[in-house]
Amino acid sequence: MLEQQLWGNTLEAWGISILFIVGAVVIVKLFSFLGRKVLNPFISRTRNKLDDVIFYSLEAPVKFAVILLGIWIAIHKLVYPDSFMKIVDSTYKILIVLNFTWILARLSGGLLQVYWGHRADGNISKMMPVIKRSVLVVIWIIGFVMALSNVGVNISALLGTLGIGGIAFALAAQDTVKNIFGAFTIFTDKPFSIGDTIRVDSFEGTVIDVGIRSTKILGYDRRITTLPNYKITDASIINITSEPMRRVLVKLGLTYDTTPEKMKEALTILRTIPERVENVSSAPSDIIANFTDYTDSALVITYIYFIKKQGDILKVTSDMNVEILAAFNKAELAFAFPTKTLYIHNDATLEVTEETGNGMENKTMATDSPDK
Repeated sequence: MLEQQLWGNTLEAWGISILFIVGAVVIVKLFSFLGRKVLNPFISRTRNKLDDVIFYSLEAPVKFAVILLGIWIAIHKLVYPDSFMKIVDSTYKILIVLNFTWILARLSGGLLQVYWGHRADGNISKMMPVIKRSVLVVIWIIGFVMALSNVGVNISALLGTLGIGGIAFALAAQDTVKNIFGAFTIFTDKPFSIGDTIRVDSFEGTVIDVGIRSTKILGYDRRITTLPNYKITDASIINITSEPMRRVLVKLGLTYDTTPEKMKEALTILRTIPERVENVSSAPSDIIANFTDYTDSALVITYIYFIKKQGDILKVTSDMNVEILAAFNKAELAFAFPTKTLYIHNDATLEVTEETGNGMENKTMATDSPDK
């Protein structure tokens, strides 16, 4: 029975080939069991992280290599046409090179994450995903080129053939190329990191990802906006997260009946308010309160204070405004607003006076009778 033919091979040959594949699967399962029960617990107890990286880098590619070896032996135990065997051998040459590339990619990613993924202060580098992604792209490109060269593809001729249509391709892909160089600029210049809140022209949000083509920013409305990298590098970028403190400028207008003494009292109150509000800098150099302007309707005080980095901008601003309002009301300091006053006389004229705080503009109009 074992000598019977099936697709050009005996049943015995088919059985042996299947046993090689099953044996490869069993070896992979055994390797997984040993890794989970023996190697992984031993490696996790060591202080050195290098063995963790090596085990992580080799585990999956080695399993894949064992499966490939089992299938390759199984195929070569059978009889096939020479043309088919050439295709199989060429495919295996490519897969072997890609498997080594996979090992190198996992090893490089692991080493970057462990040894260069943290800043000097111990925190995780937010730009590491961008660096890691760029390194992996380069490694895989080199791996594919070597795989093609390993099966006899003339890389120089291939590049020359691509160069013939390179101009047309470059014109069609110029935005993509600009985005790639934009990503490289962001990586080298580091105007921001993932997790930073930035303002790009008039748009403001938090950076959640920087890719080869685009950067994703989470806006305050919880919507993700994708901006091409070249537009970000060409735009004016303000890194809000990197600011040590937030500067707040307030214009306060008092009525024109405010005396010089009351004005000095208002300035003193404003200089002492930051001491009573949390997350506001109380350093004398960070508090500016000056009587700066005479406007049509008010005596204007320019007030500048700084919110500390850990403070919530909106909450601290609200707390400061409430404190200013309460202190000015307690001191009987009146805020100014545009007003109009009408003076009616018992004669043949109606005198209209517009009071603006800086002076009075009188308008006299004739009326039909003295009683109007």
